[in-house]
Amino acid sequence: MKPILCISFFFFCFSSFSQNQEKANTYFDVHFFRGNIYKHKDEVSHLISGHPNGFLLSYNWKTNGNKEWHQAYNYPDYGISFHYIDFKNNYLGHNFALGIHYNFYFLKRNLMFRVSQGIGMTSHPYDKETNNKNIAFGTKLMDNTYFLLQYKKENIIEGVGLQTGFLLNHFSNGRIKSPNIGLNTIAFNFGINYNFAEQQEIKRDSLPSKSNFVEPIRYNIALRTGVSEGPIPDLGQRQFFHLGLYVDKRLGRKSALQAGTDIFFSQYLKDYIQFVSVAFPKDHKNYTDPNTDYKRIGLFVGHELFINKLSIETQLGYYVYKPFHYEDNIYQRVGLKYYLYKNCFTGIGLKTHRGRAEAVEATLGIRL
Repeated sequence: MKPILCISFFFFCFSSFSQNQEKANTYFDVHFFRGNIYKHKDEVSHLISGHPNGFLLSYNWKTNGNKEWHQAYNYPDYGISFHYIDFKNNYLGHNFALGIHYNFYFLKRNLMFRVSQGIGMTSHPYDKETNNKNIAFGTKLMDNTYFLLQYKKENIIEGVGLQTGFLLNHFSNGRIKSPNIGLNTIAFNFGINYNFAEQQEIKRDSLPSKSNFVEPIRYNIALRTGVSEGPIPDLGQRQFFHLGLYVDKRLGRKSALQAGTDIFFSQYLKDYIQFVSVAFPKDHKNYTDPNTDYKRIGLFVGHELFINKLSIETQLGYYVYKPFHYEDNIYQRVGLKYYLYKNCFTGIGLKTHRGRAEAVEATLGIRL
């Protein structure tokens, strides 16, 4: 289910980026990188046996100011990218990924920051019989996120430029299936870029006043769903429903603050509660009553960053009702949100506990 959702959302967002655009400059870049796997848990030590390396290819569209959000974000680029990474480890093999991205510019456009979201595929997923040492990737298809921080120079010689910097790369399946420790790679990269056309004239109209975007408090209802599995392999994938009820207050062109409550109906917890109740006797400190309620309720605060019809949502929550003592009492959510209409949105996000993924959430909601 998750790969289908990711692929659908990927092409949906990418088509929304490209539609109704005036002819703009495009450019191509290629990077080669080499780095290290970050040991975020002791359990991944056996997966670190060399220096991962690979390459990154991307095609980019430049914005020119014909839309208000271009100017608000200092004329960013958007594009599509493909990359390959060899982990230099027999259990991990190599991964491929396809993603969409934004490039944001700072320091007179010499510093570029890219954020990308996409789908990845591994050559050596976990298998109980043939590859049970790969506890990082429990599925062949998974989520991929990467960040680039680059010093960039364009058109040094006849359209050819150079860029160099650092790459942070993350693969995880969002625990739609266990195991799923995930992997983070930090690498140094060097690349070249090539512009296909001469520099396009940039439109520099005056931006609307921030007061034009100030709104009264709005009320939101968000239904999030997907599938997830408990931390023990082969417990089984179960569908979940997370209901969010919250208010938001828009403060200006780019930001809105949020506050509300989440109600979690995570079916996989019912299986895990049954497992724990059988695994530990009644006199053991970890014994759990099999009839323990699996439902949870949380309170959260959040922030929404508006770009165009697409926005980035981050939330921090605390469970006020959680009878089964599992994971931390604090949870986080980060995701992409797309406004289909003014008051209707969809999206996809990741719910975690201090970086440990619990669920990939497909969202449908209304904003009143």
